Amino acid sequence: QVQLVESGGDLVPPGGSLRLSCVGSGGTLRNYAMGWFRQAAGKARKFVATINWTGDWTHVEDDVKGRFTISRDNDNNTLYLQMNSLKIEDTAVYYCAARKSAIVSMWENEYDFWGQGTRVTVSL
Repeated sequence: QVQLVESGGDLVPPGGSLRLSCVGSGGTLRNYAMGWFRQAAGKARKFVATINWTGDWTHVEDDVKGRFTISRDNDNNTLYLQMNSLKIEDTAVYYCAARKSAIVSMWENEYDFWGQGTRVTVSL
């Protein structure tokens, strides 16, 4: 059973940067597509970014395009989300997820394993 643990969430001012990490244990993530989702207070969880198993194909949602970058290190079983030029509306709990498929997905019901989330707060 794969377990995912996110870290890196923090309180940052608008315009700041953070890098979120998601470390997998209990099995290799090498053959899994992975993704980041976020959930703001009182709202449904939403797709942020996804990456294929080799790391050479990514897709990010329009609101974060040009600001967020998803990447992975398969040798260290780790997924990353580099977040730059953060905005107040980026405030949310960020979740990583792994899909038992090499094919990426933007749909949370297609992911099999989830982390517990890490909180990002963007505020003055």
